[in-house]
Amino acid sequence: MNEKQPQLTGKDQWMILKRLLTYLKPHTKAVCIALFLLVLTVTGDILGPYLIKVFMDNYLTPKSFPTGPLVGLALGYIFIQIGNVIISYFQLLKFQEIALKIIQQMRIDVFSKVHKLGMRYFDKTPAGSIVSRVTNDTEAIKDMFVSVLVGFLQSGFLIVGVYIAMFILNVKLALFATILLPIMFVIIRTYRKYSSVVYQDLRERLSQLNAKLAESLQGMTMIQAFRQEDRLQDEFNDINDSHWNAGKRNIKLDSILLRPAIDLVYALAIIMVLSYFGITSMNNFVEVGVIYAFVTYIDRFFEPINQVMQRLSIFQQAIVAASRVFTLLDEKDLAPAQKDNAKAKIEEGKIEFQHVTFSYDGKTDVLKNISFTAEPGQTVALVGHTGSGKSSIINLLMRFYEFEQGDIKIDGHSVKDFKTEEIREKVGLVLQDPFLFYGDIESNIRLHDKDMSEEEVKAAAEFVQANNFIEKLPFSYKQKVTERGSTFSSGQRQLVAFARTIATNPKILVLDEATANIDTETEVAIQSSLEKMRKGRTTIAIAHRLSTIQDAELILVLHHGEIVERGTHQELLNEKGLYHKMYLLQNGVVEAIR
Repeated sequence: MNEKQPQLTGKDQWMILKRLLTYLKPHTKAVCIALFLLVLTVTGDILGPYLIKVFMDNYLTPKSFPTGPLVGLALGYIFIQIGNVIISYFQLLKFQEIALKIIQQMRIDVFSKVHKLGMRYFDKTPAGSIVSRVTNDTEAIKDMFVSVLVGFLQSGFLIVGVYIAMFILNVKLALFATILLPIMFVIIRTYRKYSSVVYQDLRERLSQLNAKLAESLQGMTMIQAFRQEDRLQDEFNDINDSHWNAGKRNIKLDSILLRPAIDLVYALAIIMVLSYFGITSMNNFVEVGVIYAFVTYIDRFFEPINQVMQRLSIFQQAIVAASRVFTLLDEKDLAPAQKDNAKAKIEEGKIEFQHVTFSYDGKTDVLKNISFTAEPGQTVALVGHTGSGKSSIINLLMRFYEFEQGDIKIDGHSVKDFKTEEIREKVGLVLQDPFLFYGDIESNIRLHDKDMSEEEVKAAAEFVQANNFIEKLPFSYKQKVTERGSTFSSGQRQLVAFARTIATNPKILVLDEATANIDTETEVAIQSSLEKMRKGRTTIAIAHRLSTIQDAELILVLHHGEIVERGTHQELLNEKGLYHKMYLLQNGVVEAIR
């Protein structure tokens, strides 16, 4: 997938910043306290040089050293410096707390949004890219709130305060200093213009790195089995080189427009101030304290600007990261919506597909005019070659995807009339590749349903004969399950998945090639359980092994998205069509493939 997003304009960046600042609203009181503390620290920074100016002009130059006033000045200066340190600590602590709470909420928002997205989104978006937005991008936003927001506010207050102090000391020289502002504005504007492009590219490359890493970790078995290590390494190196080149462009830009450019303007300002006082001293007396204070204020004026420029890089990274996060939060490709007044209940389990046509990409139909009925308690089997549309039928029934043409009904109601929770609760799904969560066996069967008792968990396991292997484990039902249940065999994972499904007592059972990865011995062990599971339940089963669905009341044979044959096992064999050919192939009859 090409993740490249359009270049952010100045207006885009402003809108993103405004949206980021809305996260401050729940923390208004804390922000006000932090701002008050910030104003106090800035006031202390400005008063310090002024006290030294008073000491130099009133006492040092006249060589007058009265004890009382000098002690007062010294204590005042010390009090300001110590006070600044203490207040700065609490001010930074408060801003840090605000930033962490904001990022905590943002990650909750992103994680919640991910679970509301439709399967179409995950079909087109690499998992590593989504992980990057939840972790790396939100971390960059946190840095903005911690470093940039505090730094910008502090710098802004300090610049205003310094300007006021300079105008108090010397109006004419302060006006000269104002001329420098347009130069600073041009530098900042130029940096923002070019850095936005660089950082956007940098974030995209980082996302691609995460995606490639996630792909490699998920497919490590296949990579090693087919000796793809070198190819994957080369692909990773290419992306890593692209990321390095983007980082190099970032360094070059920072090296030119950050500190060096500001230092040059600062040097010009100092030359201007000293030249002014030098020329003035030829005709008039110039107070040394004023010179000291002015030079110090010039330094205090440029230091926050330097900090702003240094933090602009963090700001640009955060804006680009925020645009990626907000793109995900604004994603419209949601899971199929239910009607506002959805109240229908699944009572019997009758399923009807009525002229359903469906496409994943809006161009190529994978299902074409599908119609069939599964009566309550019936077993309907779906068979066909890979890509024939079997899994697509289940995806629509489970409401993983929205369909536009035709209708799907359960007990006479359109699936759109049911709440999603009703369908997921009453329709039990067992996939070919079962997913086990990190935890233990018991939690994977009950899925953290607190209302399900330990006896019900064990009863479900016994029903599918999963207890035979579970009770032999060192910790039985409390046996630890690692990521994806990798320490268990495919058959064991499938048995746990069966127990999980039975534990919810569904009205409808959906088996997506549920026995495809189970060895023959295990399959025989659970066939009787499957028969018991199907009794009284409508069952839709995708079958890889035709031997497992011979007793189905209805078998649908799909080919290129269409139902080309339908009937019972014996009826389809008698037709000597596609089903007959598939049956012969599975039973090793060579003539079938000629």
